[in-house]
Amino acid sequence: MLMVLFGACRLAAQGTEASGGNNAGEPQQIVPMVKVSKTPYKGDTIQYVELSPAYVYPHLTFKNKRQAATYMRLVRNVKTVLPLAKEVRMILIETAEVLERLPDKKAKEEHMKRVEADIVRTYKPRMKRLTYSQGKLLIKLVDRECHSTAFEAMQAFLGPVRSGMWQAFAWMFGASLKKGYDAEGTDRLTERVVLMVEAGQM
Repeated sequence: MLMVLFGACRLAAQGTEASGGNNAGEPQQIVPMVKVSKTPYKGDTIQYVELSPAYVYPHLTFKNKRQAATYMRLVRNVKTVLPLAKEVRMILIETAEVLERLPDKKAKEEHMKRVEADIVRTYKPRMKRLTYSQGKLLIKLVDRECHSTAFEAMQAFLGPVRSGMWQAFAWMFGASLKKGYDAEGTDRLTERVVLMVEAGQM
């Protein structure tokens, strides 16, 4: 079902990383949330605007140009794949809602086939533009957005056999669909970038 994830792992064989990541195309912009509403106050109505939170972090210092370049590449990669991870979340939610309304196993399997075909048609061109590191980051950000790894999401929709096949395929290219996201540990810097991108601060 989640071809949007699978394609990232296949790109290792294409050597896109050696090109410096310039094949990913222009990153899509995350639009910060702005909520406009009204609230009653002393018999009157007052309009208010609710903005996305703003984040303040200590200034980053880099030991050398290479370290600075690595950080800037992380920022670009997050801007490129975060919209995809959010789309995966919506696909999972919408698919789960539809499956709950279908009457039997046959109807659900037929629907899943249509979903898979639509995902391949829609996302394959976009996945081909990702570098290998962007593909691996996408797998992690899916865990962040969906609160489950790509492998767990696939198991829920495709079953253990087909999801195991895709995990084995990803492993051949040095990736893992079981890779989780650790916002407080190894992915702490990534989380900082993600939050600032979501808030429109970078």
